[in-house]
Amino acid sequence: MIDDKALDALFREARTANGWLDAEVTDAQLRQAYDLMKMAPTAANAQPARIVFLRSPSAKERLRPALSEGNLAKTMAAPVVAIVAYDTHFHEHLPRVFPHNPGAKSWFDGDEKKAARELSAFRNGSLQGAYFILAARAVGLDCGPMSGFDNARLDAEFFPDGRFRSNFLCNLGRSDPAKVFARSPRLSFDEACQVL
Repeated sequence: MIDDKALDALFREARTANGWLDAEVTDAQLRQAYDLMKMAPTAANAQPARIVFLRSPSAKERLRPALSEGNLAKTMAAPVVAIVAYDTHFHEHLPRVFPHNPGAKSWFDGDEKKAARELSAFRNGSLQGAYFILAARAVGLDCGPMSGFDNARLDAEFFPDGRFRSNFLCNLGRSDPAKVFARSPRLSFDEACQVL
């Protein structure tokens, strides 16, 4: 089992960031986080997540029209904003990433399998997005994951060919402790789980 320090960094002491200190997020940190994330499991090793990192003011300005009012200021102030998206044609990579079954691509080929393909892309891309949050925390970044934006508007701006679709945003940087909310209650094991 990992030690208490790691558990605190990943879960117990980690908080959703709502404001930011003036601290750089480096390319090396982004690469480290991705390289950790990619090692976590997805169905058939499909890896459908695609991430676009917005660092420059001009890139974040492209995002501005899609943001809800409540998320605007903290997102524009974040050192980096990650658009966590998924590839609706992830299956094209299966012959390389899932060599155990050379026919795996056929599970998702064709218009009649579009719904299954898109559900798998969304589900496994969501898993990877959650892994990314933990990986970013593991490399010393604070995270502010959120919905609260217009997916269609964002996708039209950043993914106009329709292949990738946005799932959620994750602001990244060093959190301003003065802007962290008090921890909200969590459901207990008995409220949320069953052992049958």
